[in-house]
Amino acid sequence: MRRDVRVEPKITGGESVGLADVVWDNARQEPDAVQFRRPDPDAWSWPRSSGDPSVVTCRQFRDDVLAVARGLIAAGVTPGSRVGLMSRTRYEWSLVDYAVWTVGAVTVPVYDTSSAEQLAWILADSGAVGCVVETADHAALLAGVRDGLPELRQVWQIDSNDLIKLAEQGRAVADEAVERRRAAVSGADPATIVYTSGTTGRPKGCVLTHRNIHLDVGNAVAALPELFNQAASTVLFLPLAHAFARLVQVAMVQTRATMVPSPNAHDVLKQLRRSQPTFVLAVPRVFEKAYNGARQKAADQHRGWLFDVADRVSVGYSRALDTPSGPGIGLRLRRGLFDLLVYRKLRAAFGGRCRLAVVGGAPLGERLGHFFRGAGLTTLEGYGLTETSPALAVNRPSGMRIGTVGRPLPGVELAIADDGEVLVRSDVVFQGYWNNPAATSETFTADGWFRTGDLGSLDDDGYLRITGRTKEIMVTAEGKNIAPDPIEDRVRAHPLVSQSMLTGNGKPYVAALVTIDPQAWSRWRDAHGHPRASVAELREDPALRGEIQTAIDQANRSVSHAEAIKTFRILPDDFTEANGELTPTLKIRREVVQRHRAADIDALYRGH
Repeated sequence: MRRDVRVEPKITGGESVGLADVVWDNARQEPDAVQFRRPDPDAWSWPRSSGDPSVVTCRQFRDDVLAVARGLIAAGVTPGSRVGLMSRTRYEWSLVDYAVWTVGAVTVPVYDTSSAEQLAWILADSGAVGCVVETADHAALLAGVRDGLPELRQVWQIDSNDLIKLAEQGRAVADEAVERRRAAVSGADPATIVYTSGTTGRPKGCVLTHRNIHLDVGNAVAALPELFNQAASTVLFLPLAHAFARLVQVAMVQTRATMVPSPNAHDVLKQLRRSQPTFVLAVPRVFEKAYNGARQKAADQHRGWLFDVADRVSVGYSRALDTPSGPGIGLRLRRGLFDLLVYRKLRAAFGGRCRLAVVGGAPLGERLGHFFRGAGLTTLEGYGLTETSPALAVNRPSGMRIGTVGRPLPGVELAIADDGEVLVRSDVVFQGYWNNPAATSETFTADGWFRTGDLGSLDDDGYLRITGRTKEIMVTAEGKNIAPDPIEDRVRAHPLVSQSMLTGNGKPYVAALVTIDPQAWSRWRDAHGHPRASVAELREDPALRGEIQTAIDQANRSVSHAEAIKTFRILPDDFTEANGELTPTLKIRREVVQRHRAADIDALYRGH
């Protein structure tokens, strides 16, 4: 080991904790506190008997959880049984999750965009006895694979009011039966089996206990009181099947903060303006799109020069915050001017009240981190994995180091192995992969450290910097090791670029596949006299290639000659989750792209 760092836990114990207990505690202590606000409640299946139909108080949430828990008991769901949950982010997702935990069963999340094959694998491997789906399309998808799921006894569809029917079925179950089930749950019991979306291979089920999640959430709340408190609110639009969003759900319930579940990510800006959250959480692509959209809008209004100056001032101001003397009076005045002209409008897109954002899932990059902090929206980049419940490290508002993912959370010990891999020891580390002891054994060292598969470094103050994935490191024909993520991030800085992926493993040089952002494309082609042209028709156009070459040149300035991109190819269409080239959290599935785009990759090296 080259270096390690440990932060003492703020929250310990948890041996007798069940995650649903806090729902009853909240209803007793603050019954009228607003726990959820449901957007467009008329479109939602779970009814409100009185009052504002969009508001769910702590008392109402307890009553709803109790009703569904009684229904699950009546339906024969026993302690330890696995229940699948396939839905977009909505109130019913949280309702089912906590009801399953209340009766001692295990939630098995499934992304609402999963294929039939993925759904069948997850339900079969977990041995799910029941499954909650959201829509008729989900129900049809499941019906098509049901013959291969002999243990699956029941399916409930949210949009067909099946949860209401389930609650009616449970009317004969006494509240005392639910209480006995809830009291019997211990911290060592599995709470959920989360199947990794994975950029490679078949998903593996990560078994997380009530104690794993309780300790991770409790220490995250203790480390980030500015984020998680009863006055806080957020619009949650990331899929709750992702462990990052799930942590925020549990933290919001624990602190009696207000969560606005938003099932449609396309309408999220409208929800942000309506709900005015105190913080948001998102993957880096959301912030990249917000930045590029603001920049393009300024250009459309012939004010691109103003945005460029505002960009430089914002980044300069943020960098100066990290110096002993801080920003000078001149920089403060310029920053104040551009706050009136530019930054306030950018913050208004996030609702106006938002001053903090949590970023996870992939690196944000220093470029955007400094820009948004200077503009008054501090992005707290963090790090974790599904296997670690998931949070391991995060930047705090009072101690940021942009370009890193912060210091370890309380209760987490990190180390850097001799080969650069980040290792972890903590009570938040999972119990193992479901039905896969061989994979579990491979992911731990002989002395009990969890192998993250990420490469990184720790500085003298214990801040962690992630530099790549062990499986994604490319080795060129000349033996040069290259981590693609940082270079790809810089290429994506160009407003025309949607995705970039480096190639070069075993090749004589590094090259790049580049996709074009669909929204930016319509503006670009109109401005260049091609109003109806597709990317496929113009991908060899000299003007378009010149734009992308600018992005490549900018990225190359940050790396050595051996790491620089020598050539690139514009792809006719974008990477998407639908075509299998992106995960639900927008990470590139490199093996899939390499298989789908083999002809384009071959063209990059033709003649060499």
